[in-house]
Amino acid sequence: MKKEYKKLAPENRLLLGPGPVEVAPRVLNVMSNPLYGHLDSKFLEITNETMELLRYTFQTTNQLTIPMSGTGSAGMETVMVNLLEEGDRAIICVNGVFGQRLRDMADRCGAEVISVEAPWGKTIDPEDVKKAFKNASGKVKLVGIVHAETSTGVKQPLEEISKIAKENGALLVVDAVTSLGGVDLKIDDWGIDACYSGTQKALSCPPGLSPVTMGEEALKVLSNRKTKVQSWYLDLSMIKNYWGKERVYHHTAPINMIYALREALLIIYEEGLEERFKRHQLNSDAFVSGIEAMGLSMAVKDKEYRLPTLNTVSIPEGVNDITARTYLLDKYGIEIGGGLGDFKGKVWRIGLMGESSKRNNVILLLNALGDALMQQGHRVDFGAATEAALKVYNG
Repeated sequence: MKKEYKKLAPENRLLLGPGPVEVAPRVLNVMSNPLYGHLDSKFLEITNETMELLRYTFQTTNQLTIPMSGTGSAGMETVMVNLLEEGDRAIICVNGVFGQRLRDMADRCGAEVISVEAPWGKTIDPEDVKKAFKNASGKVKLVGIVHAETSTGVKQPLEEISKIAKENGALLVVDAVTSLGGVDLKIDDWGIDACYSGTQKALSCPPGLSPVTMGEEALKVLSNRKTKVQSWYLDLSMIKNYWGKERVYHHTAPINMIYALREALLIIYEEGLEERFKRHQLNSDAFVSGIEAMGLSMAVKDKEYRLPTLNTVSIPEGVNDITARTYLLDKYGIEIGGGLGDFKGKVWRIGLMGESSKRNNVILLLNALGDALMQQGHRVDFGAATEAALKVYNG
């Protein structure tokens, strides 16, 4: 007897976690368009526009600015396997889960990894990067660092570290998975040689692609490799020929995901980067004001280094993390994220990114979170939280 399967009908969720986040209806709609072949001239026009819009969003003129097939971690792996060979030296900055992942990938490439670390919730100190160069046993090929640490909510300043890397003849590799499209990121002006991101965060597109950009110095390293790139699927020396003038087949492009990314990038272009950055900062500021008016605190203590796209709230003593998040999901259909690594059970990760970064979401979440806390006997002032957030909005 055949098993009967119900028609797929996902329930509505308000996605306010670390990603994926809300997606604009027009992005979802464009995914249902008919497929082109991946070498059809009409589809190649779409890929050209997608690259143009990616350059705008990355704030770069890099020709090799493309969406890789896979999520943000595929972008991370793309950059590392293409730039590192066995025996290379790499300084990897670690102040959270994704710095740890970057370090692991460098190690898997056979590199001699030099770790520069900072406590969770803190930024990497440029002086520590200087010391790492000084103490290295030979030439360092690259510095890897996370711009927006999704596990902690820290926004890392990059310009001084970029200067240090350049003074020592090293490439700067940046993880911008939770910053691209929501926080200012100047690839060219800041001297970033290679950068990767993900579609499901501030770009507000479904997960499945990882935008990657590489500058001239990184491409020189790629072209002068002594060995083949260890991943065939992520080998940019071949993939760039599909995205370039030659249009040489490598693997089948995910057609409908590229439709979606083009539409999501077009929304960013229409809004304008500066306006988009202001919107994300405003909604984060209002949320933080409401949280603090409740008597709660942010995990990142220094306001200057708080990530507006990913807000980490310290869980009050006596409040159960999973119970609160389950209550939000069951009663309000709201998803927020729990902590990872050192922050597991200690913080909530609130994503106010892209379509999710809205005034009504901030006000709703503050009240829903207040309700969840009250259910566990932790009394909060709903009115004060809402008033504090509105004060930010009303200037």
